Amino acid sequence: MIFIDDMGYADIHPFGDTKYPTANLDRMAAEGRRFTDFVVSSAVCSASRSALMTGCYHRRIGISGALGPKSEIGISDAETTLAEVCKSKGYATAIFGKWHLGHHPKFLPTAHGFDHYYGIPYSNDMWPLHPDFLTKRKKNPAAKSPWPKLPMISATRGEGYEIVNPDIQPADQEQMTKQFTQRAVDFIQSNADQPFFLYLPHPMVHVPLYASDDFKGKSGQGIFGDVVMEVDWSVGQIMDAIESIDAAENTLVIFTSDNGPWLSYGTHAGSAAPFREGKGTMFEGGYREPTLMWWKGKIPAGTTCDKLCSSIDLLPTVAKLIGAEVPEDASRKIDGKDIRPLMFGDENASSPHDAFYCYYSGGELHAVRNERFKLTFPHRYRTLAGRSGGDGGTPSAYEMQKSDCRCSIWTTMSQKRPTSKTSSPQSSRNCKRLPSEPVKTWATN
Repeated sequence: MIFIDDMGYADIHPFGDTKYPTANLDRMAAEGRRFTDFVVSSAVCSASRSALMTGCYHRRIGISGALGPKSEIGISDAETTLAEVCKSKGYATAIFGKWHLGHHPKFLPTAHGFDHYYGIPYSNDMWPLHPDFLTKRKKNPAAKSPWPKLPMISATRGEGYEIVNPDIQPADQEQMTKQFTQRAVDFIQSNADQPFFLYLPHPMVHVPLYASDDFKGKSGQGIFGDVVMEVDWSVGQIMDAIESIDAAENTLVIFTSDNGPWLSYGTHAGSAAPFREGKGTMFEGGYREPTLMWWKGKIPAGTTCDKLCSSIDLLPTVAKLIGAEVPEDASRKIDGKDIRPLMFGDENASSPHDAFYCYYSGGELHAVRNERFKLTFPHRYRTLAGRSGGDGGTPSAYEMQKSDCRCSIWTTMSQKRPTSKTSSPQSSRNCKRLPSEPVKTWATN
C-alpha cells in the first residue's frame, strides 16, 4: 500500500497532462488498472488515514481533522486495523513513513498490528519551521516557534519504541523519500518466503517540499515536479523489489493518496483538475484520488474502472483476498465493501455503494453522492475564489464561502454522535466509535 500525502487527481501522468514524467506510475497503469472514481472518507490527513486503516467512515470511529503534537487522542485499541487483519493470517507487517493516528505510545503502529515502524508521527510541517511561523518571523525576526521538534521514531512490536532523531532538519527531510523506500525494499526482500503487508505512507507531497540531490531540478517544473518524480521513483523500486523475489503474481500493489492538493500553496501544490477545489473540502477535488492497482495475472492490464469505490473498501477487500474474517459483528459496523469484482474487471461489476457520505469539519455532512448524483448541503467551505495560490512555500489566504444546497449530475464516468470528554493534558484518550447501525440516509422533498 503506497499512500501519498496531499496528491491531486491530475498530479501523475496516468491521470493528467503533467509536464514532468512519471514513468513508473505509467508502467503501473499500463500493467494494471486505473480507478477514476476512487474517493477517501475525508479530505484531510488523520481522518482519511483512520478510514483506510479501519474500513469505516472516519466519523464512526471518532477521528476528524489532522491530529497534531498537542493532540491527546488517537486510534482506539478497540478498532481492528488492516495490519491486524493481515496479522491474523500470519502476515509480516511494517509501516515506513507518516502515521498520523496518534503519537502517544499506545497509539503508535506497533500497538495496532504492525511488526515494524520507522517514520514520523504526524505531518512534516508540524515542526519549528512551520510555514505560518516562517511568515511571522519575516515580520518579527525575534519570534519563537510554537511548534515542537519533529521526531523520527523506530519501533518493533513487543519491544517498545526509540526516538532515533529527536529534531528532524531540512537535510533529513530531503532524504525521507529515499530512506523510507529503502527500508520498504529491505522489508520486501527479507520476507520473500512469507506473506507480508507493507504500508508506505510517504510524507510527500505535503509541504514543506523536499527532494534528494538526485531529483533536485530534475523535473524542470520546480520543486513540486521534482518531489513527484522522486515518489514515482519510489514506486518503481517497490515494483522491482517484488519482481526480484518472483512475487509479482501473488502481490497486490495499491497506489493512492489521503486527500487532494493543498491549493493555497500554489507552486508547491498539485492540481485536482478537472474537479472543483482541493484539500479541506468535500468537493470532488478534495477527496477523489488518483488510484492505481497492480497485480500481474489477476488485475487486467491497461484497463480503467470508472465505478465508485473508496479507501474504506480496502480492509474488507483485503480480508476476503487473504481468507481473513472481516472484523464486523452486531456491535461493530464496517462501512467498506468488497471491491474484488471491480479490481479484477468482472464484466458486470458495479459499485457496491448505493450512497457515499461526505463528512467534514468535525462531523458535518457536507454531501451525499452515488455514481451519478451528488447532493451538496449548505455549508461553509474554504476557497481561493479563483485567485492563485502562493509561491515558494508560502500559502495564499483562503476565504470562507457558503455552498448552496444543490444536486449535481455526472454524465460520465437518531443516535447522538459522541463528543470528546475533557481530560487532563497528561491523559491520552482513545477515540470513540459511533453506534453500529448504518448511517442514516437522507431525503429531500
